[in-house]
Amino acid sequence: MRNKLLIVFAILGVLLAIGSAYISGIPAKPQPPAFKPASNPYAKGIYANGIVETAQTSGENINVYPEVPGTVVQILVTEGQHVSAGTPLFILDDSVQRATTASAKAQIDVAKATYKNLQDQYSKLKVSWTLDSRSVSKDALDTAENASRGAKANLELAQKQFEAAKALLNKYVIKALSDGTVLSIHTAMGSFISSQGVYDTYSGAFRPVMVLGNMKGDLAVRCYVDEILINRLPDPSDMRARMTVPGMDIN
Repeated sequence: MRNKLLIVFAILGVLLAIGSAYISGIPAKPQPPAFKPASNPYAKGIYANGIVETAQTSGENINVYPEVPGTVVQILVTEGQHVSAGTPLFILDDSVQRATTASAKAQIDVAKATYKNLQDQYSKLKVSWTLDSRSVSKDALDTAENASRGAKANLELAQKQFEAAKALLNKYVIKALSDGTVLSIHTAMGSFISSQGVYDTYSGAFRPVMVLGNMKGDLAVRCYVDEILINRLPDPSDMRARMTVPGMDIN
């Protein structure tokens, strides 16, 4: 009896092994994709990375950089806003330069007073020498004339320094140089910027403070094709471009 039970268990074990092998060999049905994968509609298509920018008659988007470093105290425009040439975009802290300009202006008043004083002295000596050449020595007259000329040159120098300081002060208000649309703003109030732009803490590179473009309805695609694929590019008149966004049904 015991031997019969062993034979039965052995047969059941063999059947169970065969059934398990059969079931495990059945291919599993794959799950449907989470999104529609992008397909290449062209058998000889070339893939390239690039950017989308506004269509320009020449060049590319306008990158705005300040000519002087400083802290942003006011942003006067928003993204998507159309601006005309000469429109102020943002303002930097000009407290130090404003004081420098005021000091340069005060130097003009000092130079004017000095020039007037020396010019009056020279005029008096010249009148006295004209009436009586023995009343004033020629050396004293020449010294007074040279001092008056030096004071006049100092006055002109002070005026030039004031004009330079005033011109530099105006650079703390950054204005648009041409008509366009504000595409992006990469700074905020309180941020420090320089002539290199804005430091990006994520990429470790500098970016332009603002980007302006010509938004008249047309966009341009700037692609960067690997040099080994250049020989596969067709004639420009036969080129057709197509953009796909992975994970989205946008073509």
